[in-house]
Amino acid sequence: MILNFKNKRIKGILSILPSKTVYFKDEIKNYNFSLSQSLKLAEIMGYNKRRIVDKNTSISDLCIFGFNYLFRKKLLKKKDIDALILITQTPDYFLPPTSNVIAGKINLSEDVLCLDINQGCAGYEIGLVQAFLLLEQKNIFNVALVNADVLSKKVSRKDRNSRPIVGDGASITIIGKDKKFKFPTDVFIKMDGKKFDSLIIPAGGFKNLPNDKTKKPIQDKYGNTRSKEDLVMKGDDIFNFVMTKVPIMIKEVLTKLKFKTNKFDYYFFHQPNKFILKKLADKIKVPYKKMPNNIVENFGNGSSITVPLNICYNLGDKACKNRNLVCLGGFGVGLTWSMISCYLDNLKFCKTINHKK
Repeated sequence: MILNFKNKRIKGILSILPSKTVYFKDEIKNYNFSLSQSLKLAEIMGYNKRRIVDKNTSISDLCIFGFNYLFRKKLLKKKDIDALILITQTPDYFLPPTSNVIAGKINLSEDVLCLDINQGCAGYEIGLVQAFLLLEQKNIFNVALVNADVLSKKVSRKDRNSRPIVGDGASITIIGKDKKFKFPTDVFIKMDGKKFDSLIIPAGGFKNLPNDKTKKPIQDKYGNTRSKEDLVMKGDDIFNFVMTKVPIMIKEVLTKLKFKTNKFDYYFFHQPNKFILKKLADKIKVPYKKMPNNIVENFGNGSSITVPLNICYNLGDKACKNRNLVCLGGFGVGLTWSMISCYLDNLKFCKTINHKK
């Protein structure tokens, strides 16, 4: 599916990270692998350190902290928020919607439309699409897109396949109407539900309710131990998916827009790990500096926040002073893959803060 939007733009991006840092070297002892095996894997994948929440911190805590920071710094006014979209796989509750919780805690108007969307790796792009669609309405001028996950709480301590890469965090992106903004935004989205089990938490929801059997740790043939209530990632499936489907979509983007690969100033893509991003950059012949791959090694894979965090970490204040044509890309759970061609033009804010209680 291809969608097109005009006179709408990203106005600011804030990333919110937990203050707790966990180092890969400190968790090696938890894995059923030799030290040399683990260190070799760490070098290839970019395992180093990641940010995770404590047991009492939920996504709403991170998001509320971020909003209050923007209000306090006068970077955003409550009255200017017409809709709040939350993209998450780790809501505070099964019900009510966590977007309502956040809106209530920061005292937004009763007229603010709140939506929760269950999406992961491509969640930033899916959220932007929903924001652009809402902005088609005459009474909606600004949308707050919130991406947040605390998946570290659903990964087994003895799973070397997933544990070293999963990080937590949140981001707040303000998208608004702007009649003077003449640059087009082009969106490309595809989904394949036949591969839904490539990245999954098999039990704990209403399809497979939690019980003694789903909580029982089981060791797989690779030496990873996890229960059915923990995250399971079929690494080979995800790698093959990214290496086959994503380059095809990139080619489609370039063909439809009549761009050459070097037309984009940056490719800000979701970061499953450093290895996949480097292989992808090599495959489409993009220099690493144009497709940054340094998020997982510093913060972990925070699912849908890796793209906005990527922008904040690698572009930062430059996004507030310059205009950049970027390709945003997300790919993973669902399976879902998407790309957006857009301009980041003189943002009001583009920064990262640490959550404090």
